[in-house]
Amino acid sequence: MSRTSRALLLALSVLFGAPPAFADDYAFGFNPRSGDAWIDAQLGDVNVFARGNLDGYVDEVVVSTGAPRDYVQEMVVDRGWAPGDVYYACLIARQLGRPCTYVVEAYEREMRGRGRGWGVLAQELGIRPGSAEFHALKGGVGQGNGRMKGRAGGPPSRGENARGNGRGSDERDGKGRGQGHGRGNGRGG
Repeated sequence: MSRTSRALLLALSVLFGAPPAFADDYAFGFNPRSGDAWIDAQLGDVNVFARGNLDGYVDEVVVSTGAPRDYVQEMVVDRGWAPGDVYYACLIARQLGRPCTYVVEAYEREMRGRGRGWGVLAQELGIRPGSAEFHALKGGVGQGNGRMKGRAGGPPSRGENARGNGRGSDERDGKGRGQGHGRGNGRGG
């Protein structure tokens, strides 16, 4: 969207009392390029949640990653980062034992404008696909996304449909309880 178009939209939104349309640009065509289709879909869902509940989103990021509240708000509101990107950056930082600013700065320095995404950065920072660190990161995405949606979430188990196409599994955890994964409903005790 051109600068002139944005200025016109902003002027019209102020005149008619509506929020500016470009505030949601990240919701369309969002592609975090994490290297995992399930994670990408979950981060897209985070964007939708944050659009309707910014305070709840900020609370979840602060609680689940330890990122400072003001920083999370600044990234989304002032700097225009997609909420899913901020959440994933802070989850990666938590996994590395670093502050969120460390990962955000690495992303801005190394990835933005080069067409590379979170998957490449995570690997460069030492989180390899399939590693224990990667699975812990993926679990963090599922837990937080589940809380943001108000339901239990979680990454699909190995060998399960990672696209989360509505066919969740009903795996047993060895204690007779079902472990729902994907977008389906896990049934069990």
